Amino acid sequence: VQLQASGGGLVQAGGSLRLSCAASGGTFSTYGMGWFRQAPGKERELVASISWSGGSTYYADSVKGRFTISRDNAKKTVFLQMNSLKPEDTAVYYCSASPSGWAATYLPDYDYWGQGTQVTVSS
Repeated sequence: VQLQASGGGLVQAGGSLRLSCAASGGTFSTYGMGWFRQAPGKERELVASISWSGGSTYYADSVKGRFTISRDNAKKTVFLQMNSLKPEDTAVYYCSASPSGWAATYLPDYDYWGQGTQVTVSS
């Protein structure tokens, strides 16, 4: 499966952005999906994940209550709604697909990666 992330940009603290990740090829509706981020000098970290049906989700503690992951299997797209953004949310955001189908939380469970989209939050 090929993944194309979009929707990043520059926003002031407290603002919102909505990331999208469009899939092509593969069987999108069977994959668990995740959003990761990587800031300069830091390891890639899982932000949120969602199961194949959308019925199960996971959020990192740092984004709980501010970010929402969702998916539209008919459109082969996964979304990350980011509200109340903080400067520490600044990173390159990547979408990824897990053949397990679950809302996986372990990086090695993810086999397919998009190219990343930059999110910059100014203070």
